[in-house]
Amino acid sequence: MSSIQPANSGRSGALTGGGHQPANLGDILERVLDKGLVIAGDIQVNLLDIELLTIKLRLVIASLETAREVGINWWENDPWLTGDGDKLRLENEKLRARVAELEGEQAPRQRIEGGGDE
Repeated sequence: MSSIQPANSGRSGALTGGGHQPANLGDILERVLDKGLVIAGDIQVNLLDIELLTIKLRLVIASLETAREVGINWWENDPWLTGDGDKLRLENEKLRARVAELEGEQAPRQRIEGGGDE
């Protein structure tokens, strides 16, 4: 039977970067998710020193635990992600009904105070 040896078993330390094993994609991804990665950039479109458009780009790549540690947790309250869309819809309907009720109470007062010339 033949034995399987690691791919870098015959290499010297100088070829592998001073004795360190080369990182594979899984190790890199694990490190990025553990520590987090932020990419930020701004794009500006100017015409004759007049700013027409500014786009601010912010990309954060991190695990959920790392994001929570730095205070990023928007997904926990997002109704699209949590399934609370019905709750938000019902609250919105109640608020719209209350606003309509209040506006209905205000209309007669405005006619009386305005003199009814409308």
